[in-house]
Amino acid sequence: MPFEIIGDEPLSAKIAVRLTPIEKDKLRQDADLAALSVSELVRRRYFGRPIIAEADMLVIRELTRIAAQQRQLGALIKKINRESREVYSDQVSDTIAEMAKVVRLLAAAIEKVAG
Repeated sequence: MPFEIIGDEPLSAKIAVRLTPIEKDKLRQDADLAALSVSELVRRRYFGRPIIAEADMLVIRELTRIAAQQRQLGALIKKINRESREVYSDQVSDTIAEMAKVVRLLAAAIEKVAG
């Protein structure tokens, strides 16, 4: 009885692989981190399918949230600058430039983690 069906074919064939206990533990840890079964982890690695660790997804969500907050803060700073009749124009420009740099760094970090 197959555990899973991928496409039209049931996953009914088995193979046996000899590992050291340390290798087996490492494989289990990697599978747990990616929230996959060991079988699915091995299939994805062998057939070149992507594996995104659950921790990576948390990092991506957090970086995305921070980037959104940075954009909102930038919009608020622009609004305050307009309402103050641009009294702080130079400081606001510098602050917005620094925030834009942070957003670009966050976007690069998200891309790197997402692969």
